[in-house]
Amino acid sequence: MKKIFVIIIILFASNALAHTGHYKKYKKIEMDIFRNGKIIGYNYYFFTRKGDQTIVTNQIKFSVKILGTTIFQVEGYGEEKYLKDQLISYNSKTLQNDKEKFVNLVFEQNKNKFNIKGSSYTGEASADNVIGNWWNHKILQTKSQVSPVSGSIKEQVVTFIGKEKIEQYGKIYEVDHFKIKSKDMSLPKDKRLNFDIWFDKKNSMIIRVSYSRMGNWEYRLKNLE
Repeated sequence: MKKIFVIIIILFASNALAHTGHYKKYKKIEMDIFRNGKIIGYNYYFFTRKGDQTIVTNQIKFSVKILGTTIFQVEGYGEEKYLKDQLISYNSKTLQNDKEKFVNLVFEQNKNKFNIKGSSYTGEASADNVIGNWWNHKILQTKSQVSPVSGSIKEQVVTFIGKEKIEQYGKIYEVDHFKIKSKDMSLPKDKRLNFDIWFDKKNSMIIRVSYSRMGNWEYRLKNLE
């Protein structure tokens, strides 16, 4: 049976400043996950605020079935904490099939660096990184990101493709189309970043994300609260 490799990006930005104020009117962002045009799961983000602190929790769950048999499934939970716009911690646990993955990240102010303990990487990282969550449009303004699933660091190149109009769930969006690719193209194909992203500048919201990896995948914005 063929193995299916999936990149889950849940994302960090220059000095990890997320501009959380752009999302102050939102309590929940819902995204559906599609593979080959069929809905297979969801990715939800919840926002809570107390004074200068903002907490963004992420829930993701999907499964891939072939001939009625589940061959790949993911279920995960993550929590980002911001003091004003500064990311101060990120923690996640993900079950990928029967394999557990995790990230524990803390911002060390005296060093202006992140300290990461993850299932794929342990060590320090520049505060210029962003955590790969699709709620955060800063993913389009950073040179590298930290995997929300394993803590690995990936350098990236962001290219503006052009302005477009797209239809989604009965709505028409005027969007900017971007491409995110790995800076290091010598990486194995299953490790490279290769995403198309459609961004609604008016609402500071990522509307759609697509990529191809053993099928055509899309994350589509469904609902805002």
